[in-house]
Amino acid sequence: MELGRFSWMFPVAILIACRSATPAQDNQPAAGYGLGTDRMARMEQIVDSFVSAKQFMGDVLVAEDGRVVLDKSYGFANEEWQVPNTAESKFRLGSITKQFTAASILLLEEQGKLSTDDPVKKYVPDAPAAWDKITIYNLLTHTSGIPSFTGFPDYHANEVRPYTPDQLVAWFKDKPLDFPPGSDWRYSNSGYVLLGYLIEKISGKSYAEFVQGNLFDPLGMHDTGYDSFTRIIPHRATGYMNGPTGLQNAPYIDMSIPLSAGALYSTTHDLLKWEQALFGGKVLNAAELKKMTTPFKKDYACGLAIVKDPGGHAEITHGGGIEGFNTSLAYYPDNKLTVVALSNLNGGAPDEIASKLGMTAYGEKVVLNSERKEIAVDPAVLAEYVGTYKLAPNFDIVMTLEGAQLMTQATGQPKFPLFAESPTKFFLKVVDAQVEFFKENGKVTYLVLHQNGQDAKATRQ
Repeated sequence: MELGRFSWMFPVAILIACRSATPAQDNQPAAGYGLGTDRMARMEQIVDSFVSAKQFMGDVLVAEDGRVVLDKSYGFANEEWQVPNTAESKFRLGSITKQFTAASILLLEEQGKLSTDDPVKKYVPDAPAAWDKITIYNLLTHTSGIPSFTGFPDYHANEVRPYTPDQLVAWFKDKPLDFPPGSDWRYSNSGYVLLGYLIEKISGKSYAEFVQGNLFDPLGMHDTGYDSFTRIIPHRATGYMNGPTGLQNAPYIDMSIPLSAGALYSTTHDLLKWEQALFGGKVLNAAELKKMTTPFKKDYACGLAIVKDPGGHAEITHGGGIEGFNTSLAYYPDNKLTVVALSNLNGGAPDEIASKLGMTAYGEKVVLNSERKEIAVDPAVLAEYVGTYKLAPNFDIVMTLEGAQLMTQATGQPKFPLFAESPTKFFLKVVDAQVEFFKENGKVTYLVLHQNGQDAKATRQ
């Protein structure tokens, strides 16, 4: 799976640190089930470490077989008024939205209204010839080749104005494909916006109406819906990010832009209802649920990544990132474990927290940044690591040496110092990620980025 988990705008490797505030609030007493008090205590310690490092504020929930064992809120839903986050706080989900979109498509297939093998052109007659071989299944699995419009040069200039679904599709419809349909995998928000467009055309309802009427209302998810700046949404959290002078309000994005790729909001408790219903067979029949959770390429199925945690346990997961919010939702089918981390503060903490909580639930060893020991390494050794390492087609990690300090900078992100645990292993303090360098024939040829319980290899250029 490329670059770990996923966000509304793009997959993220190394993310900047963020700020948090206020003591934790227990939303309800955590009752020990199968985890034991020692593991539950370690879970709280894990989340507290991110709060203390000013990297997280939001809500966290862990449930085993439907029984809540950790349910806490941190920081403020609104900084200006110092209103704390609570279990009722509603967070933008970013790309967690994609699994609801995928489920909607598969529900329409179950109802006989479409087939995931249908060519997209069946429903978009004016589609370009390049789309002739693109199927709905290609859209679901990010294998269509349609480039993600969130990476276009004009994206940030246009994200502040409203778009209709037709206008969104027109934005990317005539762009050249990244690869022939079905031949490769590349995360595409365009593909999931196009799925929302198809849901509207086939069902005769808006995307918001369809998911509300067919998913949220039947499942009692009364705190979940399509976000809007104009509508009054009780208990909605405000989104924040770090700026040059400290915490600041996140930039504006018109919520018509993310549509079916990232426009929903929810709470930790509603997402628990969703996991229980989806994997309990209350949303889709067995055949459609199997399709939704069977990976096609790069460990990606339909709106969900199907991976193994560091201990080899099956994990069904997706993260999200949108202006002011980062989120993570994971389900471990072996023991029906659900882990939810929702933050109204941009940064990679939710994915890192969710991964570590899952590992802890299974008894895996988790080492926190605060527990790592820094050592000095000869600058001559550090100089061997200087260079550019390619993690993905459009994503590099650049290593530089400034005096005796090894520095790292990922594409589109600030430069950060790396700290040595050994002559070959280093860690960042701004985010819980580690880098290990490897040699072949006496020369450094690649590195491995360890983050969120996953490893990603980057080859030296």
